Amino acid sequence: MCWRWLLSCKILRKISLGMRFYGGWLLCLSLLLVIFHIFSVVEFHPNSVIEGGPNKRNKKSDHLLLGPAAGQGLPNRLQCQGPGSKALNKTHLLTSPSASNVGDRIVFVTMFTIYNTSLDSHADSKSSNLVTVGNVSYTKTERSMAILNVFINFIQVTMPRSSVIILTDPESDLLLQRNKVTLYPIQGEYSREKLMLQRIRSYITFLNTRLKELAQNPRHTSHYIFTDSDIAVVDDLEHIFQKFPKFHMALTFRNNKEQPLNSGFIAVRGTPKSILRAKIFLQEVLEVYTSKYMSASRMLGDQLALAWVIKSDPNFDLRRFSKARAFLAEIGGASVLFLPCATYNWTPPEGAGQFRGMPLDVKVVHFKGSRKRLMLESWNFFSSASDISDMLCLILMSGRTKYDF
Repeated sequence: MCWRWLLSCKILRKISLGMRFYGGWLLCLSLLLVIFHIFSVVEFHPNSVIEGGPNKRNKKSDHLLLGPAAGQGLPNRLQCQGPGSKALNKTHLLTSPSASNVGDRIVFVTMFTIYNTSLDSHADSKSSNLVTVGNVSYTKTERSMAILNVFINFIQVTMPRSSVIILTDPESDLLLQRNKVTLYPIQGEYSREKLMLQRIRSYITFLNTRLKELAQNPRHTSHYIFTDSDIAVVDDLEHIFQKFPKFHMALTFRNNKEQPLNSGFIAVRGTPKSILRAKIFLQEVLEVYTSKYMSASRMLGDQLALAWVIKSDPNFDLRRFSKARAFLAEIGGASVLFLPCATYNWTPPEGAGQFRGMPLDVKVVHFKGSRKRLMLESWNFFSSASDISDMLCLILMSGRTKYDF
């Protein structure tokens, strides 16, 4: 430090000779104190930038860190106790389907594709690109397949009589052999930029095919639930078709002015009339999508188009979205059942204090966006605990930044 002090004095002395009109040595002394302070900071904290840098602060955890459960003390909300993930009140009692409805089947339909990875398989398998969940490390492609398998697992646990149909790109390298799971190739444009657009087209193609099959075999009745592949069905959904016998198709809604509808869950009754009405409705959504929302074709365009079709009906009352209760409405000739997202399309909270907990009657959990790790963690936990309610506590007590991929 001594040589730095002397050097500073010499420099400042020369500066002061030309600055006598500013106060001479008084200014020199002030500058000297500033330089001394800077040198002291560097001397005592040489690694401060490295230790507190963005790499460490932004490093994501490779396991779940549980925090307080939102909704504690609120009525009709899941109550959990910590540490751990123990439910104080139970949410579900899985019951066998009614024998009187043994002829009706529920078929889950999802669109899923993986992209050929032969050119970048080496890069994909690098340790820096691997994600570890539990005791398993996944490449990006393996992670997508693991999520699809967990999607199927939850359905087979909660609705064992149901089957799954996967709409996919004929050119995809999708290899999947699961009981009661069928791959259904449909030609189309499956680029990431237009994947949501292709999904609506695939739904329309699928419904059109079912109409033709019903014309040949009208007694073969199945109801269809179109969903994203990043959902977990945590309770039987057959009651939708029993409790609401008049609807043609069902959508899920939330109290959100710009995006009140979520396209990740669409139910269609399996009668010819209902399938036809649903097909015509989705064709209108597709037309609005391509004419108004192509700038959002990669994401949200389908939901914006859905909302436009609903809002454009002059008889529809938007205020009905403010209350989380199911209701029926006629939209363009189709009887549409609106189901609250809080029950049929519930999404884990994005941060502490931003959510009022999990409703006790939740049926579907949607692991949107970066919540995919939590979906895998939830299945691993359920596999070991075999308790739906405790697993839901695990989901409720996990904050978003703690389980991002």
